Amino acid sequence: MGSMRTETTAPTKQRRQWIILASVILFAVVLLVWGAEDTADVTRVDTLPPAPAVTVLTVMSAKTNAKVAAFAELRPRWDAEIRAAVAGRIIEVHDAALAGERVNAGAPLFSIEKMQYETAVAAAQLAVEEANLALWRAENSVTLARAEFERAGTKPPNELALRLPQLRIAERNVASAKAQLEAARRQLADTEVSAPFSGYVTSRMASLGQTVTMGEPLIHLSDDRQYELTVELGQADWALLDHPIAGTEAELSHRDGTLLGRARVRQGGGFLDPQTRQRRIFLEVIDPGKGILAGDFVRVSFDGRAIGDTLTMPESALSRAGYVWMVDSDDLLLRVEPDIFFRAEGQLVIAAPTGPGPWRVAITPLASFLPGQRVAPQEAEG
Repeated sequence: MGSMRTETTAPTKQRRQWIILASVILFAVVLLVWGAEDTADVTRVDTLPPAPAVTVLTVMSAKTNAKVAAFAELRPRWDAEIRAAVAGRIIEVHDAALAGERVNAGAPLFSIEKMQYETAVAAAQLAVEEANLALWRAENSVTLARAEFERAGTKPPNELALRLPQLRIAERNVASAKAQLEAARRQLADTEVSAPFSGYVTSRMASLGQTVTMGEPLIHLSDDRQYELTVELGQADWALLDHPIAGTEAELSHRDGTLLGRARVRQGGGFLDPQTRQRRIFLEVIDPGKGILAGDFVRVSFDGRAIGDTLTMPESALSRAGYVWMVDSDDLLLRVEPDIFFRAEGQLVIAAPTGPGPWRVAITPLASFLPGQRVAPQEAEG
């Protein structure tokens, strides 16, 4: 029994020794790490960091003539499908009727078989001759009837005794026959289809030998001499114009700024578009040049009324959040929510803030700007 207690005590002493040794090693490691920590002193600085540099533009309140711009599509004044006015077989297609051709007003396009229409004209001419003969007979009957009553010395009892109703019917028959002859001649003339106005043939729908019916499309013709535009403006832009606008002119340019010409306001503003609720202005192009093409999307610029107490600055002065940042006399930032009148040619025109000017405007505002922040303003060059 005594030997067994001795064997049990030996492992217990070894475990205690290992625990003591591990504790000593852990304590030594902690002392080593603590001694290796960076013990650099932090120096307090009482001076403020330098103020950030801000590029500013000094602007003064002034009177500005408003500019209103909008985009519109150039459309030909006349643009139509030319349709057959009579039925028949096409016996000739002129070169002017081919797609892509430019034609002058009155140029021949198609010829339709004429036989039945020439026959109709001849029949109408015969009807006119017969009606004239009937009229001559009626007039002669009236003359004879008057003569008989004059020889007898009596008064005719009514118009029927003088054959006057027959005379009036004969006169109406002559007028009707002449009208039918004119209609037959018009149909015969319609067998020759010609261009009603100058322009380009954009497409052809009929071919040689084809039998067409009345009203069937033949070609599509688009005017190339007279152009129109319809501009839509919101109420705010409409208020910037100098009224009345009828007869005034607007400038036309490509989206890249290339000048195309001018357009005259024919009429506008009398009603609102039922979908957009905007006012519509109708213009016609003045002396269109080679750069004017139907279907082109152009910029239309109007000269508006004079507006007082405005500030003009680059569009870059407007931050993404919609604010304009100004620098006061103490070089502190002021945040202003601008009342924008219009934009034109990269410039922004806003209502001048209350108070004496001039104003220094930050032309490149940063997202980090804060109201009351001190900055180092630098005047913009130029």
